[in-house]
Amino acid sequence: MLSPKRTKYRKLQRGKRDGVAQKGNKVSFGEYGLMALEPKWITNRQIEAARIAMTRKIKRGGKVWIRIFPHMPYTKKPAETRQGKGKGNPEGWVAVVKTGAVMFEMSGVDSILAKEALTLAGAKLPIKTRIVARRDLG
Repeated sequence: MLSPKRTKYRKLQRGKRDGVAQKGNKVSFGEYGLMALEPKWITNRQIEAARIAMTRKIKRGGKVWIRIFPHMPYTKKPAETRQGKGKGNPEGWVAVVKTGAVMFEMSGVDSILAKEALTLAGAKLPIKTRIVARRDLG
């Protein structure tokens, strides 16, 4: 699963999720892409599940690009722990996805198969998504 090799800090603050993606909002590498329609944290497990669903649908044909990476650690306090006593331990990694960000791209397959595969990938993610084509975005 995806995680950074090293980070400057072990724990980070939550930061902002709102706003529209200024970068990574166009289909740059492939022909078809999966665009986020709402802001959310996407975990490394969710990214991997979407990737597996796509690659299985296209039967390892074509090429898939993952445009998001889980750089940010999220922490969690143990169950049945009183409040206070500092921040919890790092639990996993998330990618901060903003509205309009293209998360996955695909090429080398026909449009019907690409749309089916990206629909399956979108079902694995906790956000609303839209399938976009390179020609749609200009």
